[in-house]
Amino acid sequence: MKSNEQKAGETGSLRTVLASDLPASLVVFLVALPLCMGIALASGAPIMSGLIAGVVGGLVVGLFGGVPLLVSGPAAGLAVMVFGFINELGFAVTCAAVAVAGVIQMVLGGVKVARAALGISPAVIHGMLAGIGILIVLGQLHIVLGGAPQSNAWANLRELPGQIMDLHGPATILGVVTLGILVLWQVMPNSRLKKVPGPLVAVVVGSVAAAVWGADVKRVDLAGSLFESIQLPQLPENWGAFVVAVLSLALVASAESLLSAVATDKLHTGPRANLDKELFAQGMANTLSGLMGGLPITGVIVRSAANIAAGAKTRASAFMHGVWMLLFVSLLGSYLGLVPLTVLAGLLVHVGIKLVNMHHIQELRRRGELAVYVVTVAGVVGINLLAGIALGFAVAVARLLWRLGRVQVQVKQVGEVHQVRVGGALTFVGVPQLSAALAQVPHGAQVELDLAVETLDHSGYEALESWCQNHRKTGGKVWMEPLEEVWARKGSPSSNKSVVPVSATTTLSSESA
Repeated sequence: MKSNEQKAGETGSLRTVLASDLPASLVVFLVALPLCMGIALASGAPIMSGLIAGVVGGLVVGLFGGVPLLVSGPAAGLAVMVFGFINELGFAVTCAAVAVAGVIQMVLGGVKVARAALGISPAVIHGMLAGIGILIVLGQLHIVLGGAPQSNAWANLRELPGQIMDLHGPATILGVVTLGILVLWQVMPNSRLKKVPGPLVAVVVGSVAAAVWGADVKRVDLAGSLFESIQLPQLPENWGAFVVAVLSLALVASAESLLSAVATDKLHTGPRANLDKELFAQGMANTLSGLMGGLPITGVIVRSAANIAAGAKTRASAFMHGVWMLLFVSLLGSYLGLVPLTVLAGLLVHVGIKLVNMHHIQELRRRGELAVYVVTVAGVVGINLLAGIALGFAVAVARLLWRLGRVQVQVKQVGEVHQVRVGGALTFVGVPQLSAALAQVPHGAQVELDLAVETLDHSGYEALESWCQNHRKTGGKVWMEPLEEVWARKGSPSSNKSVVPVSATTTLSSESA
């Protein structure tokens, strides 16, 4: 049963909504509007498809989601994947894939397996996002410079010098000005002016400048109103590629949403996340978005952080941001046709750069997972998104196996006592190394055995127990912490004892067989 305090935190009083959630929803709306258009541009989809996804994400997930302060909508992390599917399958079939992927998400949420997605290595997720960021930057830079993006990363990189040498006047200036404003907004000292979202300022300034200048540049083409733009998805002719698209979208969208949910939880002290409920709501939103001709939807941490920073207290803020999106696109959508594409491209370049997060790189290096990150990035950029994820998983699994087999055994003699220290992970992979080291101890010797292991499996336990028994039979003595206690802490999954590190210098006076 939920307490009254929890219920109040989830629904919120009218005073809370008006005082906190209403202003926050306006901030999130102003952040989300240009991003929805920009992500649609990067995805190679109609601009309206990004706005449809923004409306559906706000209304559906805002109302039914399990993370009250999480904001959902089209995400840059899926832009490259969607771009590839649209080129291969066409936009209408890609929308069908989004809808079916949403059904799979609802099933996964219904059977309560959401937390399993958190088992994906963060190094793979961060590497995937960084690789996508690099691809977005390489592609959108061409639009910023007044040209057109190429078919892949290598072609974009190869053509970039020529693009720089052949700049396209107004388009280039508007794109560079947009980037400059976004960078300036990040480094500008805190002030009242900075409370206005940087993406909104950049897009408005760029659009006004283009209109006043009379610049001859390509602009947003909405091709009709919101309701006129709704189109039904189509069934595929290539079912194999369609199944790959469905499973890929379901996996990546789910992982990104759940990781964003966990990250959002760390930013506030309100009600905690219900991940299964959130995954089900994300599936509902994706199914509806796909059926209406919208882009795939995920929870997005940038908009969620803006929501919390603006003072949101309940889910009403995320829901109302969807309402403002719907009203603006329905009533004032014609004004979006004033926005130059090069301005949106400048916004996307900035978003792509931010996806390569230096803090994550430093953290992964400290944890020894940088190789997984680098391989994932290289695979995403050099081959494709799925190959990059697969390579990252392979390296992560190989690293895990290497760590499980990494046991350190040190044997040294101090007077008449042989001191043996076992560290690292003592599993079946490391048993041969342990046995070879213990064979150096003479029969009948006195031994101080220090177990400073991180992990102990059944093979390691039996190897130690067998050696101790055999050593006693030869007249030797072994001083060590009772092996059963080490096993209870480091190996037995059924133990409820607290895990306390074994001291590297402690030797116990009790004799162990």
